Amino acid sequence: MTYHIAQFHGDGYSPSFAYTIGLFKTYGYPELICFGLNLDLLHSVLWSGKELLDKQPVPNQSIGYPDFLGDFDVRLLTVDKGWYKAYFGYGYWFNQTWDFPALQIVWPDKQALFPWDEDFNPAWKFGQPLLDRSVDFKFREERNVAVFTTRQVLEGLPILRVVHEADGTWQFLCDTTTDVADLKIVCLDHIVELDASVNGLFQLNYGWTAWRETIEDDWETWEDPDEEEAAEEAEETGQ
Repeated sequence: MTYHIAQFHGDGYSPSFAYTIGLFKTYGYPELICFGLNLDLLHSVLWSGKELLDKQPVPNQSIGYPDFLGDFDVRLLTVDKGWYKAYFGYGYWFNQTWDFPALQIVWPDKQALFPWDEDFNPAWKFGQPLLDRSVDFKFREERNVAVFTTRQVLEGLPILRVVHEADGTWQFLCDTTTDVADLKIVCLDHIVELDASVNGLFQLNYGWTAWRETIEDDWETWEDPDEEEAAEEAEETGQ
């Protein structure tokens, strides 16, 4: 095969996705990526995408393309390079550069509406991040979702610990206080405005924590042992 398809299971928070490796180097086509479907279906969608590029190497992004998902069409978006490091790691390894084009295949809901349409199924909204936009805010929640932080962070101390609770709650902490009186509730968008580096944690799974010693250090991540044990027990009991 002159190209490959890399597939990744969802983890409960981040959706499944798959993308091609080698379409650009072999054919001069954009690489393709798609999210939120089961892996077999993602493989089929990308295969159909390659067949489309065989017929139309520069597809028209202003129209839909039917027959990808039964009777539903799909749309194509140009992937902003600000998303490449999050999703195209093997593509970089294969090409030895980030300088390759990529298109996202976006699927509709059962009413043939797309994520940018007003009445798109809200339960599916974050099943496929739109990679042509929002590189300044990559989280899978709304910008105005309430999160916890501290008075000290709002006054200028760096964020050194980020906790994504099993229930979806986010905490952005300075690690200088454990006083409940110092806790504050703000919009997630405000946290990203204070420190854009937390954008790199947008895929932090439920029950995981990220920590760094100083703002110049890379984030280290780990799963809460209690959450990991609970997940294993649920898997063993079939719950």
